[in-house]
Amino acid sequence: MVSQELLDILCCPESKADLVLDGDTLVSTDKKTRRRYRIEDDIPIMLIDESEQLDEATWKEIMKKHGKEVD
Repeated sequence: MVSQELLDILCCPESKADLVLDGDTLVSTDKKTRRRYRIEDDIPIMLIDESEQLDEATWKEIMKKHGKEVD
């Protein structure tokens, strides 16, 4: 599991936005890029080329679940 301490210093490599821990992934809080990064063996894979871009509805659902505002 990714520690809160690590989560506090990590950011999206594309947008530099904060991340939220959602299951075994990290999701960017940036509405424009909506990147999701997987975590393998407790190691976040923070490569843009290996990330997934979420559709807006899925991204909004994740942000609401984590108490983040969406416009």
